[in-house]
Amino acid sequence: MKIAYLGPEGSYSHLAARAFLEQETPTEGNWNECMPFRNFSEALNAVASGKADACAIPIENSLQGSVAQNLDLLQELHDLYAVKEYVLRIDHRLVYKEGVSLSEIGRVYSHGQALGQCSEFLSKRMPFAALRETESTAFGLNKAMEDDSGRSAAIAGAHVENLRPGFVIGEECLSDEKHNFTHFLLVRKGKEQLPSVSNRLFFSVVCPNKPGSLLSLLKIIADYNVDMTKLESRPVKNSPGEFRFFIEAACNVADEKFLPFFAKIQENTLECKILGVYTH
Repeated sequence: MKIAYLGPEGSYSHLAARAFLEQETPTEGNWNECMPFRNFSEALNAVASGKADACAIPIENSLQGSVAQNLDLLQELHDLYAVKEYVLRIDHRLVYKEGVSLSEIGRVYSHGQALGQCSEFLSKRMPFAALRETESTAFGLNKAMEDDSGRSAAIAGAHVENLRPGFVIGEECLSDEKHNFTHFLLVRKGKEQLPSVSNRLFFSVVCPNKPGSLLSLLKIIADYNVDMTKLESRPVKNSPGEFRFFIEAACNVADEKFLPFFAKIQENTLECKILGVYTH
């Protein structure tokens, strides 16, 4: 199996991809590997084109909330579905040149999510450092280690290895909240990849643009005694004032009430798309 992820090696997405790979039953004769890509769009399109068998993407962080870009990509790309979930503990550390004080560091590189999750540390301890957003924490680490002056640092995971000589990793977790977790989804191509039994259903809907339409949708969910575990809204592209709702619900697709429940959802929405079926 080949699992795509946001690279390079050492990113949090790489850790999640490796965890998913370990969960998959190896097939004799198949080459198992994790394949790095420059961004989430390229990684997911590798699955759509058949270049990769699956993709590991972050969908939500316990501090920063949903990863909006990946919600949009799941919605836009055809025939891709989340089939597994993995929760990864996030432990952000500062990587910098040995012997350099925080006041001497002028630039901090990392992924935007990581910078946001460490905002309190950065504003209090490094208020004059410029924050430079990169495509992943691993890209930011490489960028910082290219600077021999000691003026650059990076926020990366505590798991990083093979640091360039002269660079060290801090012992302190920098996250604003120390109990910081990111939910990753394993995305595959084809409805035949969806599990037959689950306890989570992930789908999106567009409600009619009239008063009470969202309330009507929520009432259907309540009437079927389904526990809604997540509700997120995103603007519908090219339709100002229209919103798409991303919903995760505690739901077993093998349950006899699933088909009438989902049929009712479809009847009362303008658009409805299953994005994933998995176990929490």
